[in-house]
Order: sequence, then C-alpha cells, then structure tokens
Amino acid sequence: MPDIEGLTNFMTIGTRLYTWWKGELIGTDQFGNRYFREKGNRARVPGGGMPSRDRRWVLYKGAAEASRVPPEWHGWLHHTTDAPPPPDQRPAHPWQKEHLPNLSGTSLAYRPPGSLLRGGHRAKATGDYEPWTPE
Repeated sequence: MPDIEGLTNFMTIGTRLYTWWKGELIGTDQFGNRYFREKGNRARVPGGGMPSRDRRWVLYKGAAEASRVPPEWHGWLHHTTDAPPPPDQRPAHPWQKEHLPNLSGTSLAYRPPGSLLRGGHRAKATGDYEPWTPE
C-alpha cells in the first residue's frame, strides 16, 4: 500500500509550480493551509463576454483533505464571498465551535460504547428492554 500522504503531496507538484509562477498568497488558516488566487486575473472578459471569476485554490499543510478547510475559507474558495476572511477571525456567536477536520479513520475518531475498536464491551441491559416476538 503506498504512503497516501506522500502520494497526495507528489500529485500536487503541478499545483505547486503553478502557484510559484502565477499565485498570489491571500491568507493562511489556523491549520497552516495557504490560500491563493491567480495574479492579474481580475474579471477578465474573454472575447467581450461575461467577466470570468478569478481562479482560487488551497495548498494544504500535510495531506490534502477537503474537510480541513474552515467554513469561512470554503466560502471564499467557492466564490460565495468576494473578500477573504480577516486574520484571527473568532466565531461570531458564543454557540459556534472551532472548526475540526473530519476525524474518521484517525485515532481521534468517535468510537461509541460497544464498538469493536473500543473493546467491544457495553453496559448490560437495564431491564426496560423487551424484544419483539412475532405472533
């Protein structure tokens, strides 16, 4: 089995070269991901038609995993917002939590009681359970 992190870093060599030649760094998130847009591509009108959108992309720190992009940067990447998020942006509401990437497949993944990955033992039934029996 190939090293997935090494493989994803190898596959982005073209993106890294393109970034070096044509990229303009816009910002960095709390995970160390760097966000870019194409230099000089401000609403070009090819052939006199509709203005085109600027090209935006992310260089991930570590393995390329889309769930590592926080919501505010996701909005900017997908042209939902024109302005990138300000640095050190805190959650706007007290009920908002910090963004966490998808932890499935890692040692930090949720494992409910009774899961085989957590030992396979669960609490005994309390007596309020009645199994269904067909008539």
